[in-house]
Amino acid sequence: MRIAYFTHSLASCWNHGNAHFLRGVLRELIARGHEVRALEPKDSWSLANLRADHGDAGLNAYRAAYPELSSESFGVGADPAELVDDADLVIVHEWNEPDLVAAIGRLRANGGRFTLLFHDTHHRAVSDASAMRAFDLSGYDGVLAFGEALSEVYRGWGWGKRVWTWHEAADTRLFRPPAEEGPRSGLVWIGNWGDGERTQELEDFLFRPADRAALPLDIYGVRYPREALATLARYRARYHGWAPNARAPEIFARHLATAHVPRRYYSTILPGIPTIRVFEALACGIPLVSAPWDDAEQLFRPGIDYLTAADGAEMTRHLIAIARDPELRAELARNGLQTIRARHTCAHRVDELLAITTRLGTKQLEDAA
Repeated sequence: MRIAYFTHSLASCWNHGNAHFLRGVLRELIARGHEVRALEPKDSWSLANLRADHGDAGLNAYRAAYPELSSESFGVGADPAELVDDADLVIVHEWNEPDLVAAIGRLRANGGRFTLLFHDTHHRAVSDASAMRAFDLSGYDGVLAFGEALSEVYRGWGWGKRVWTWHEAADTRLFRPPAEEGPRSGLVWIGNWGDGERTQELEDFLFRPADRAALPLDIYGVRYPREALATLARYRARYHGWAPNARAPEIFARHLATAHVPRRYYSTILPGIPTIRVFEALACGIPLVSAPWDDAEQLFRPGIDYLTAADGAEMTRHLIAIARDPELRAELARNGLQTIRARHTCAHRVDELLAITTRLGTKQLEDAA
């Protein structure tokens, strides 16, 4: 099958978590013999920020980890028909411009012989619904939503059985436990500061508990304003700036544990959608402790795959226990890895995607008969 995926960026993961999952999925599709093309706008904000911070060398880790992947860039005014070309399946991510989203939909509506899916991996459907409703998806065959709560939003917008929950997952070719265990110490958190969506939660469930547990805390991420850096300094956390996602496994391998602190939307009105870091961390065999989060879809086994904390005091107790108990660390690492390998790899998601496209292809044949 010939597949075209329109992304914000495949090359850059600077404040662009969808790149993590997309890389793993496209690599899995290529490994199965599919012809894959990734298309991204020239000078996307993610790639522009990465290069501004680190130059072209910022792409080295991605290129080394994913030699089989590449992307084609297109400029403003590019012909959508030429971009789609002879694809059998086209997937358009929601960080593309509305005009492009609509133009590709018109190609499909006007007789395009390809299956067309819209891929939503953000909370804007509830946090900025008017912006998402402005997308013209009338020509699309269906929607891929990265959580059941988000799928429900689209069903409420009339998509019915044409929306599928398609969770993110771990690329286990890259995210796996270290081949040989080395020294581990302290706590690590890889995540971006964002737009105030979890500022208080980070202080309550990460910075203060780590400090009270006397665990050194290493922070990696971008978009940390001056006041955020001052908060880190107050809690003696060490800020390292951006790290390429391809380096995350080696970062996890140096630490005793990591944490999940969901953005507010994913712990309130879109429950059950974890950050992709949960999948990646568990795939790397690092113990994880989570701030309050409702695993509404039973993706994991709370208390078995990871520990949960109702408040900062309980988070502190969990961190102390993990630091002191190697058997607890080993058990959590083993259980989390087991669940990832059984249910949440990019190979599982490719199976799901191919099943969806088969179903759509069958329906299109029935409609044409």
